[in-house]
Amino acid sequence: MLLEFTDSAGHSWETRSRASGSVWLDLPAGQYSVILRKDGFGAKISALTIPVTEPVHFRLLSDGLLGYAWPKWVQSGCEAEFRVHAVEAYRLQLWRYGWQPELVRQLGWHDEHGPRAVMQVTPDGDYTQTGCRWNSVGYTSVTHRQFVTAPARSGLYYFRAEVRSGRRFSFPWIVAPAQPQAKVAVLASNLTWNAYNSFGGRSNYIHADQLPETPTVNSRVELKRYSDPEHGTWGYPRYAPLSFERPEPFCDIDFDERITDPIEGRQACHLAPAEWRLLGWLEREQFAYDYYAETQLHDGTLNLQDYRVLIIAVHPEYWSLKMYQQVRQWVQQTGGRLMYLGGNGLNCEVDLQADAMTVHNGNIQSLWPAGMNNCDSRFGMRHESEASLLGVVFTPAGAMTGAPYRVEDESHWVFAGTGLRNGDLFGRECLHQRCPGGASGHETDKRSASSPPRTHLLARGTNPDDGGAEMVLLETDSGGAVFSVGSINYVASLPVDSQISAITANVLRRFLLDSVS
Repeated sequence: MLLEFTDSAGHSWETRSRASGSVWLDLPAGQYSVILRKDGFGAKISALTIPVTEPVHFRLLSDGLLGYAWPKWVQSGCEAEFRVHAVEAYRLQLWRYGWQPELVRQLGWHDEHGPRAVMQVTPDGDYTQTGCRWNSVGYTSVTHRQFVTAPARSGLYYFRAEVRSGRRFSFPWIVAPAQPQAKVAVLASNLTWNAYNSFGGRSNYIHADQLPETPTVNSRVELKRYSDPEHGTWGYPRYAPLSFERPEPFCDIDFDERITDPIEGRQACHLAPAEWRLLGWLEREQFAYDYYAETQLHDGTLNLQDYRVLIIAVHPEYWSLKMYQQVRQWVQQTGGRLMYLGGNGLNCEVDLQADAMTVHNGNIQSLWPAGMNNCDSRFGMRHESEASLLGVVFTPAGAMTGAPYRVEDESHWVFAGTGLRNGDLFGRECLHQRCPGGASGHETDKRSASSPPRTHLLARGTNPDDGGAEMVLLETDSGGAVFSVGSINYVASLPVDSQISAITANVLRRFLLDSVS
């Protein structure tokens, strides 16, 4: 990277960064304008005061196509701004993702008179904590800002951006109803999306505690995640916030992808692209639903008393205590019905700020109880095991494998009309390509000592090391009920496995009735 430092008197110093990313230069004390330039990245001008008391992180944004909506979750009729980074003119469209993606509206071509004028500028420093702040540099005119009003119909929407040179990128937008429209509410696992989002150099899995003072040169050599056999992912006393205000490349869905296509890649299989499979299945089976972000449950936009059924799915790993307490009270005291169609859910507490979240991983040695002070989970270390609500809790047994389920109680109404008998396998078909093999997989949950006594085992995954997901049902004295499948892979089977589809439909239809029993 080429850098030019200019002081207030007009004196100039030029230097280059070293292979490590560091910049070495003797400068007199004072105020400096710093021009940074590197091929394949957008040039920028930063300000610097010498001397400094800690390392300064200069940040450049690579050429490409990225974007996000802000806010990322709204109600129908509210506005959000699309913030797109491109180095050439781009076209934008808004689509709704149900069983088939539907074009909602054309949002036109976007460019400006200046060269590379739709290129965004990221702040220096650790913007994983503070946000990218796109559209804040050079967007002083109201006519240069881009806002879209959320459609009347609730659902998962995607902005699709593309440029003439062929590059494409899509980014999600969660639209909740202005007023409840259905008896079923579905939660997007947007806290998990953010926990895994490494844009800017940090996620809850890479540099979870904070951005290091110096850039990583070789991950396998330097990161304790790979180099220290005694190091768990979360071995720190505290963790810096993770901003929501960043692009989410892992949630990108290819424009040509169909809902029955295999889910390729490492991350898409447990984030928004996988959750789309649930929404499409609901529409195929003609179940009406309202869609919300988890953050909208936390802030009160979603009032559980307006709904008979709440569905959480795929990988809802990170929840606030407020969310957990609301759902538990709704199920156990007022008769709410919860369908947990995922794995490793509600496993860790987060605190939510206006635009960021702080994860309470704790200083743990492993995700086995022995590594968490003999607790079931990170959430259990601070409060109670999520098995108290869900009936099951994640353990590492069976992780990163995929397999069918085996029927344990053929007489239960869950299996009505499927023809399944005890010992039969189901859930063989699955779109999940990271951990292929069946509907029980990726990460799986099982009963624990914290599971309520009335937790009834329906089926168990056939994963190795006794690591199969346990499908359970539990009912409460208030008329509430919880159906848990304990598997991240499960939803990836819904569009393509007839028995998984039939079982899920049986549960949802029963949960919509006045009585579950």
